[in-house]
Amino acid sequence: MLKYEAIANRLREDIQQGKYEPVQQLALEKEMCREFGVSRITIKRAVDELVKQGLVVKRRGSGTFVKTMENEDVRELSMANQFSGFAATFAGHEVKTRVLRFDIGHPSEQVAEKLQLSTEDFVYRIERVRILDGQPIVIEYTQMPIQLIPGIRQQVLETSIYRYIEQDLGLHIQSAHRSVRADMPTDREREELQIEGTLPILEVSQVAFLDDGRPFEYSVSRHRGDKSNFRSVSVR
Repeated sequence: MLKYEAIANRLREDIQQGKYEPVQQLALEKEMCREFGVSRITIKRAVDELVKQGLVVKRRGSGTFVKTMENEDVRELSMANQFSGFAATFAGHEVKTRVLRFDIGHPSEQVAEKLQLSTEDFVYRIERVRILDGQPIVIEYTQMPIQLIPGIRQQVLETSIYRYIEQDLGLHIQSAHRSVRADMPTDREREELQIEGTLPILEVSQVAFLDDGRPFEYSVSRHRGDKSNFRSVSVR
């Protein structure tokens, strides 16, 4: 394990164990340099790792602070909108799921890095079409570490993976890093999403984290451009 990774793990444990309270400022870089006996570059990389994991936020000119979910806007973005699950988001509508693929394999180097795994570890490989009121609107490509999220079955895929994670496994989902871009559908996606003519799709790539900072999901969701909209809240 590299030095900055070990320091990031130590700081994450301190946050989890309550040494740092929500919104509390972390020690300054120069103080952590003395504490850990490393350079400022190493400390910066360690803190950047915590930022990537959604545990802390940097404020220019002020320092680095532990993130809190008490802010209502942050809670709405991170929990209600992202992690309530497809069925809960569209409560009152007819929601169905068609599972296209469900197997186990090794992640690519890219996915392994995002999930903090090695390419020798095992992940679920899941592909699903989500159907709203009889209309397929999104196809999801998801990978999750088996060791972290054990026991997923076909029935879970046809209902809600997030509900299974929180209610059955007792884990707590906290945050995600997302990127959104426009693209054109593949021939397979055109067929699965019943796209006729020329219609772009919205691609949402996501790495999702538990409340202890561990990444539990890498997913790419490809949405019909005429059936989807996204709301974002930015917090400084």
